[in-house]
This record gives sequence, structure tokens and C-alpha cells, in this order.
Amino acid sequence: MIRRGWIIGVVLASSVVSLATAQSPNTRSSGDAYVPRLGDIMNLIQVRHAKLWFAGQAKNWDLAAYELAQLRQSLSDAAIFYSGLPVTNVTTLGQPLQSISDAIAAKDGRRFASAVTELSSGCNACHATMDRGYVAIRIPTEKPFGNQDFRPQGR
Repeated sequence: MIRRGWIIGVVLASSVVSLATAQSPNTRSSGDAYVPRLGDIMNLIQVRHAKLWFAGQAKNWDLAAYELAQLRQSLSDAAIFYSGLPVTNVTTLGQPLQSISDAIAAKDGRRFASAVTELSSGCNACHATMDRGYVAIRIPTEKPFGNQDFRPQGR
């Protein structure tokens, strides 16, 4: 409940950033802060989603925890920078994210897979409410990151 209140507070506090201004191409003055486009943030979230999955499948729980933290930060950035996102779309992802975190802490591959599937469904539900249902997220089937070894490394 506290986490939900925090997320709602962050979303509401972000209302100073206009969705139209943030999405317009290069219309800021040299003194304005950079605001990434929502599509760029979502692309990063998609990358984190895939890397999170592959880390969990490899039972590299340290990497999975890292990718989960990065994914959470990107979702937070989207909520902060884009006040036009419905609060419920952001807060409904809280439970799947917590379930993933719990599965990582327990090093439980089955719970992890179930929680990531739940997160993917949450992403798709959000896309549908934003008339972006054509952006369908699923559990990755191929490793697009041939330059990264997802297996745990010796210490």
C-alpha cells in the first residue's frame, strides 16, 4: 500500500512535464533538461524485460535483480516524465514486479517464470488501454544479446 501511494505521488508530481512538450522533436532551449521520448523509454523497458528473463532462466539471480531494478527505474521514469499515463496502468505493475523480486530472492525459477509472465500481461493490458495493443510483449524465445553471457560468473 505504501509503494502504491509512492507511485501515485510520483505520477501526480510529474504533472509539470507536458506530454506534448516531451514528445515534440528538439523544441527545447539549450538550458532545458533532456527528456527522453516515451517510445525510447519503452524500448529500454523491453530490453530490460528480455535481459531479466534470460538472467532468470540462467539462474543468475544477481543479474536478474540488477535488471529488475533497472526495469523499475525505467517504469518510474516513464511515470515521472509522462503525466498522461493513467496511474492505474503504472500501479498495476507493482504486484508483478514484487512477485519477480520475491522469486529472485527465493531463487525460485518457477515463481520467477510465472511472475514475468504476469508482468508481460500487465504490459499488454497497459498498451491496450493506451490504444497501443499492437505492441504485444511476450516471454522472449531467442537471445538477441549474443554479446552477453547470462550464466552466473565465478567469483
